[in-house]
Amino acid sequence: MWLPLGFSSRVWEATLRCPAADVPTWLHHRNGRTPLKRKQTGKENPMATPQELYAELIAHLTETALLGSCASVLGWDEQTYLPPGGVEHRANQLSLLAGMVHERTTSPRVGELLGELEIMGDSAEDWPQAVNLRETRHEYNRATKLPRRLVEEMSRVTSLAQQQWVAARKKGDAAEFIPWLEQVVALKREEAEAIGYGDGVPYDALLDHYEPGASTADVEAVFTPLREELVKLVAAIKESGVRADSTIITRRYPTDAQRDFGINAATQIGFDFEQGRLDEAAHPFCSGFGPGDCRLTTRYDERHFPGAFFGTLHEAGHGMYEQGLDKSAYGTPMGESTSLGIHESQSRMWENFVGRSRAFWMHFYPPAQQAFAEALGDVAVEDFYHAVNDVQPSFIRVEADEVTYNLHIMLRFELEQKLVSGDLKPADVPGVWNETFARYFGLTPPNDALGCLQDIHWSGGGIGYFPTYALGNMYAAQFFEQARKDLGDLDEQFARGDFTPLREWLNEHIHHRGKTYRANRLVEVVTGEQLSHEPLVRHLHAKFDELYNL
Repeated sequence: MWLPLGFSSRVWEATLRCPAADVPTWLHHRNGRTPLKRKQTGKENPMATPQELYAELIAHLTETALLGSCASVLGWDEQTYLPPGGVEHRANQLSLLAGMVHERTTSPRVGELLGELEIMGDSAEDWPQAVNLRETRHEYNRATKLPRRLVEEMSRVTSLAQQQWVAARKKGDAAEFIPWLEQVVALKREEAEAIGYGDGVPYDALLDHYEPGASTADVEAVFTPLREELVKLVAAIKESGVRADSTIITRRYPTDAQRDFGINAATQIGFDFEQGRLDEAAHPFCSGFGPGDCRLTTRYDERHFPGAFFGTLHEAGHGMYEQGLDKSAYGTPMGESTSLGIHESQSRMWENFVGRSRAFWMHFYPPAQQAFAEALGDVAVEDFYHAVNDVQPSFIRVEADEVTYNLHIMLRFELEQKLVSGDLKPADVPGVWNETFARYFGLTPPNDALGCLQDIHWSGGGIGYFPTYALGNMYAAQFFEQARKDLGDLDEQFARGDFTPLREWLNEHIHHRGKTYRANRLVEVVTGEQLSHEPLVRHLHAKFDELYNL
């Protein structure tokens, strides 16, 4: 999970000056207009050149990003090491910082600079300066619609709500968390109305924060055919009669050995621990604070190997995206990830397309047997490979297999829309969750920890986030297909422990581009095709038709 920690998620540092050589031709001319006179402390300065205006904008973005990164560090600490007694004080700290960041983000001076620079001319969509202006304008327009009061209150409430979620989850009872969910939902509905959604639905305004430019209708258009294919595949697997020995992954796997093995695997696929670290949290996430500082978290269960291991690979995928961003563009949209869906494509690719592949375990299984001799000493690699790819309905999203995982997302997508529209009251969520889960999976959660309390997102205000997971799976499949075409036999490379070609391909085609393109456009640029559910369906059939003799 790429976790937005408070209002200041994904904030960046950039160079303070913009040399003239980095400014496109259109910034050297103002189409006959008189250069802007800047007002500072009541005095008019001499004529401001386009280069100076652009440099001023970048400097403002940089300082705002640095302030926001301070809030992100506090948010990470809250999820990892903060003592329980400091929760309320931390909420006040984060609320204050969120308001300060919001005030800088919505500064009238930013609007003035954008306005002056935008009227100077047009340029190609992929010019860095044009990208920075376009995406800064998008964020500015969105942020200026939100009153500081709402931003501060959202930060304060979600900080407290996340701690209440942790406590309620431990008890497996949502009752104590419901009042906090009511506050979060009310604030998110207020946010949606403040931002606006045109001819669409309120949920569009929240989705746009995570997947800029996407709408609820867009998501439904790709989810509907995917859901149909998944339902058929799940039924076929169930009817096949083939079953993996799932007891293999529930044997005893000592926590210390899990941690060492996970760090070793994350290092080999390319996460740089000289610029990052791994800690524990109630819900695994990744946070990138700036160049050289990317934090991963996971959680361990000695009786469930896949949870921590694939969770670590997943978060390392997020982390490699962060580490692959253009450091020289830090602080600007060119130094940010494209969207949450594209971010998820990286984590899901390394977790599933790489980490759950047969080729991956041809390389990693011998050291796994050494690390977990008691659990795996008598297990053949093929049996282990099938066990970590076992398909069966389960309660926990982050532990779900590749086939049923997207159904978990579609359930949340369905409920979130109803919460935002007002058709579902927060107090009714536990019951409706269980009813919907039974409809999707044929199972009823025995408690709320295995039901509506399993995810941190709603407590953190992340309504609109969930669809990006399934979108990420589709993006990942389409990117992975293209990587195979460009790089040749990836399976052979993985089997000998060589993950560098894929990582460098992702750096070049996705990470280093920042926000040059919106998600759907990026898919077209990289693969030559629009986003489709079909590559993901092909990937699932290629793997599971073989495993289940379909």
